[in-house]
Amino acid sequence: MAMQGVVYKDLIAPGMEEDVITSPDSPTANKRQQPNTLSDEPTASHALAMADHDTKGHAQLDSGGGEVKDLGWKQDADDIPKPLVGGMPNDELWVLIRRFNKIMYHVKVTHGPVPGNLDLNIADEEEFSPDKLRANIERLYMTVGIGMMAFVKHIVRLRSWRESRRTAVFCAAYAVAWLLDMIVPLLSVTTILLIAYPPCREVLFPPAPMALVSTRTGGVQKPKAGVLGSTDSATGAPEKHKGEAVEAEASNFVNSIASVALSSASGKHPQAQPADQSDSPSSRVPDPTSMAVSASNARVSSGGGAAGESHDKTKVPMETAMWSKMRPVMHGLADATDTWERFANALSPTPPFPHDEFRLRLAAIVVSILASSLFITNYMVVKGFTLTLGLAFFSDPLIWRGLDWLNTHYPNWQKLLELRNSILKGVPTNAQLTLTLLRIGEANKAPLPPPPSSSQPPPDESKQITDQHLRATGSDWPLNATPAELDTALHPDPSVPHSTSGADIDAAKAQDHGKKGSRLLSFFKSGVKGTVETALGADRLKAKVGSEAAKHRLGAIPTADEENLLSGPVDFKCRFHGKKGTAYISARATVPCIAFSLDKALAKTGTLDVEETDLHPVWTVPVADILELKKVGGLGWKAKLVVGWALDREVADGVEIVDVKGETWTLTAMVLRDEMFNRLVAMGGQKWESW
Repeated sequence: MAMQGVVYKDLIAPGMEEDVITSPDSPTANKRQQPNTLSDEPTASHALAMADHDTKGHAQLDSGGGEVKDLGWKQDADDIPKPLVGGMPNDELWVLIRRFNKIMYHVKVTHGPVPGNLDLNIADEEEFSPDKLRANIERLYMTVGIGMMAFVKHIVRLRSWRESRRTAVFCAAYAVAWLLDMIVPLLSVTTILLIAYPPCREVLFPPAPMALVSTRTGGVQKPKAGVLGSTDSATGAPEKHKGEAVEAEASNFVNSIASVALSSASGKHPQAQPADQSDSPSSRVPDPTSMAVSASNARVSSGGGAAGESHDKTKVPMETAMWSKMRPVMHGLADATDTWERFANALSPTPPFPHDEFRLRLAAIVVSILASSLFITNYMVVKGFTLTLGLAFFSDPLIWRGLDWLNTHYPNWQKLLELRNSILKGVPTNAQLTLTLLRIGEANKAPLPPPPSSSQPPPDESKQITDQHLRATGSDWPLNATPAELDTALHPDPSVPHSTSGADIDAAKAQDHGKKGSRLLSFFKSGVKGTVETALGADRLKAKVGSEAAKHRLGAIPTADEENLLSGPVDFKCRFHGKKGTAYISARATVPCIAFSLDKALAKTGTLDVEETDLHPVWTVPVADILELKKVGGLGWKAKLVVGWALDREVADGVEIVDVKGETWTLTAMVLRDEMFNRLVAMGGQKWESW
């Protein structure tokens, strides 16, 4: 038991009981009271937010009073002070916050210590929704997908021998190691250098814009977007702010998968189309793949099959099986992405997290592999592998008895094997890093301003390439490309994005509505627009009669004036039970509170320039008493899609707050919903869990 205690104490925060990591719901784990403020420092994230950092940004400077500082919530990106957080450019900070807003839907307070002494981990019983699954697939693309593409392109560059001097050095080192039977030590030493000494990364693997590198030749190519407007995306598409091109790629990646799946379900077969389509039924109707109707049933019926559940007895069980597996699939995607982000943040730490601790821990593990490789022979490796394979194949009864014994005597022992509780202990995911940065702003009463919006398209021109983006080692040319070849690749060409590998792909991906089909779509859109406007007008009447559902929908489509009257960081325009008002966060008292007021002067000015005691709030909730925060839709997902298509308008959603008494407060029609959600999550002493 003594050895067990040492292991547990090494995995949990100092001062915490041993049984909380293996039995988080035990009475011992729930004895601790919920901290009330950031200064209680219940986790490493809270402690880092309260620490006095050596390198400070404008959000870390002493405000000199109790007032909340506005660091540019209503200003353009160029007018916001730089940097907001010490050691981190504003563009990188906004990338983190923008992606945090996309993946964070629902958080609940968790009691007891948290894995790695960092909160905001994903709950084991995380709620499933198709939109959350989409967000996790996009997040997987932006982290693992982009990272693997960059790795593959570095390997292709090495194998191509275009950068001959660098490849020759790699080849010579490998050949000598092979002759001396030192391949594993060579790989171990190289890995240790890459982990422990970051400057050598750009020497061994000089940077190059990913879209500019050909996966076939390893040389220079024209970016898939036809222009190099970004250096960290696969297509090179232009962007106004850092990271937007990758985020757009991730969204279109999911859209393309859905489009191919829908085309397959509807039986789209362009090769079987008649040659003359000038006056056929196809020219009179829209493309079914872009309307997302019951295309699969239509395909079955048109082929002489019997569509419908009454004839197809496999439909319901297959749908049930697929949807039942979606939550573990979504959870697995999130865990894989979390692990990738932890490794990335361990290798390249972001302030305020330690600069060397995590890297040296990983390097120490590789050092042990290096030391053991000097004594382990090839024969020992082969014999050990075959022994392990035999035991795994023939020892099934013994393995299950061992697992039963572990489950009986050490419940949840699997938690000890998780990387976040061992070699990656204390290393944050991007969400945990973002929450820590938000808490830094709250600790200094300087809430971080929201990321700048991109209402206007980025310029369709090539990005200025510097030595930071494109570099070579020694006397090699970057990518072994001449200046003329680079100029040709960087010159914008609008035809490149449309080019495919064949006419069959062109026909399959085309969405041809025809002239009459386009007119039909426009007619549908006009009709739906009128229906939506009528329904919204009816909601006003229903709300006056007393319908709570109608009250929650009021103001969900803000007018132009309401969109322009942006609020924050203290006051947020919204509605409560359909009534226009302002939710404001008071940090003047010892315990911060969130309240809702119907004060007309506050609603008109858009600033909290009156005494809070004169606002006569309808209700007030201490931030420390919040147990649950949830983002809620203003119209429901189906109506939101229709409004976005028919009206081309943004829908203002809301936030649901649950306090310790079990009371629920729902604020709706809030344009800055994500920003208020982030403030409430960051400013208290709660330890959150993502649901």
